[in-house]
Amino acid sequence: MTGKKAKKPAAALDRRRFVQSVALAGAGLALVEGCGQPQRLKPKELPSSPKPAAGPQPKAAPKAEAPAAPAYDIKGEPINLACIGVGLQGRDCLIDALMKFRMPVRFKAICDIWDYNRDRTVKMLKKNGHPDAKGYADYQDLLAQEKDVEAVIVATPDFMHAEHACACLKAGKNVYCEKVMSNTLEGARQMVLTARETKRLLQIGHQRYSNPRYQHAVTKLLGEARLLGRITHGYGQWNRAARPDLGYGKDLEIPPETLKKYGYANMQEFRNWRHYKKYGGGPITDLGAHQVGVFGWFLGVPPKAVIASGGVDYYKNHEWYDNVLAILEYETPDGVTRVFYQTLTTTSAKGYFESLMGIDGTMTISEDPGKCKIFSEGHLVPEKSGDPHPWEKWVQKKYLARAKEEAEPKADEAKGNDPNEALLAAYKSKPPVPWLLRVELEQSFHLPHLYNFFSAIRTGTPLNCPPEVAYANTVTVLKINDAVAAGRRVEFKPEEFTV
Repeated sequence: MTGKKAKKPAAALDRRRFVQSVALAGAGLALVEGCGQPQRLKPKELPSSPKPAAGPQPKAAPKAEAPAAPAYDIKGEPINLACIGVGLQGRDCLIDALMKFRMPVRFKAICDIWDYNRDRTVKMLKKNGHPDAKGYADYQDLLAQEKDVEAVIVATPDFMHAEHACACLKAGKNVYCEKVMSNTLEGARQMVLTARETKRLLQIGHQRYSNPRYQHAVTKLLGEARLLGRITHGYGQWNRAARPDLGYGKDLEIPPETLKKYGYANMQEFRNWRHYKKYGGGPITDLGAHQVGVFGWFLGVPPKAVIASGGVDYYKNHEWYDNVLAILEYETPDGVTRVFYQTLTTTSAKGYFESLMGIDGTMTISEDPGKCKIFSEGHLVPEKSGDPHPWEKWVQKKYLARAKEEAEPKADEAKGNDPNEALLAAYKSKPPVPWLLRVELEQSFHLPHLYNFFSAIRTGTPLNCPPEVAYANTVTVLKINDAVAAGRRVEFKPEEFTV
């Protein structure tokens, strides 16, 4: 804590204030588990500074001629950058993406307590145009010696996010911190307050807030067009196949005294920290944090209550639940919306996506482009053959596209010769009509969020996921774990979402 008295939180969040709080990025369209497959953004669709506003490998989006990887246009000199934590997320996702797509940054230093990660990353950087990159074992040494670093990526285990991020902010650095903010509300709250006090930028790595496909869905499909009508339900999931714990070579072990110095009990917990309560929050914060907050963004309000179930049912050496199933309730201006969300770590069935279901249609969206589709309900199909579908006007505005592989069902088409057809017809709904999103993100999906962060540093572009937005997300996912432990419905108070 800083010692300063925080402002009294607002008593409630109305729809407009909540939507504004998620810093909705503009609809300048640039039109997915793990790091995903690196993709390219088409040069003609490259965004200028945006405005406010694992499982199976994703299916590849349709490709035209593959252009050279574009450079990102940010005014001024390249940003001097450091990264604390260069494991899978820091090195193989974020740093790798920044190098492949020529983001205007200069890596000055990286930090990791594991020699293996540190040495490997320094070699990679030097080989790829960052000859001045230095490696540090202790982040305090990095901050003391690398005075010209402007921004720091924090990609360490969740329990260290608050310490690392706040130290960097106090040292005058802007910070991009991986999600989830912290495995404790106190840690997340400290990050919000420190960012305010230091007046430094703090972006949290919920990258969907900068994904042009998701921005298009919020501003155009759900906002302007209100395509789905009243949204009554939602569904989301992130499923991963069963996998063994991460191992390590005996010759690569970190000395026990070093592990103890940095808060780890042993090498097993260091390598598999996500499964232990001291270091993380389990699958609901590891995977679910990416998606649960999306529903509040889509609906414009925070959740009102949650019921959840889960357990350590398969990985008996883990502390955190290996499966969580939750029902969240949202009180929207149109009525109650209930969202079912699950994260499973024993099956990759159907991967990861989010769906919203309304009276007039259903939208499924994902960082995996092969899962993105919208369906209009059959009652919208004109009774008279040849009359335009009411969604055609949004096709003309290029918000949607017709799904070419399926034809629209006709109201007067023959029913066929099935003797049971007449009986079944009384129970069946009219078949829905499929449509496609027109937004293709042909690049690593981390890059728009990183670009938003770097653009904010150079040009003052508002952050798409500032700490206040990420704090509300942290409140939600941590309370889902609480609901599992309590075995009952748990209520949210409006003031819980603010600092």
